[in-house]
Amino acid sequence: MRNLTQPDLALLAFAREVKPHAYAPYSVFRVGAAVYAGGEIFQGVNVENAAYGATLCAERGAVMAAVAAGCREIDAIAVAGDSESPTVPCGSCRQVLAEFNPAMRVIMGGRTDEVLVMSLEELLPEAFVRGYLDQDEPGAPE
Repeated sequence: MRNLTQPDLALLAFAREVKPHAYAPYSVFRVGAAVYAGGEIFQGVNVENAAYGATLCAERGAVMAAVAAGCREIDAIAVAGDSESPTVPCGSCRQVLAEFNPAMRVIMGGRTDEVLVMSLEELLPEAFVRGYLDQDEPGAPE
């Protein structure tokens, strides 16, 4: 999936708009994200913590906002970071995104005009999704 559309650019603009609100005193690497779900846009930013494991990525923040509003399927996400090249979601974020639509569109930007567009399936092939939990375990008692 490589074709950049006007809706992609609009969603990326929402990610860039919120990025300055990121709380990144340790890495000084700000990220903004915008999710399109249920016909609405939800934004999130990275929020760091001195206990690094408690840090929350922008993508997961935007997903949480959408879920809190009642959305259970995400159509697209845009991510904008402080990097020169497009900022891609980390592995944990990719897994969280897969929960809400493994085929979603992912629009990635950085500080330049370069934009990368992929499907989540391209970014996370063979994702561990809900269907795996629904399968019968071989040799399990019936």
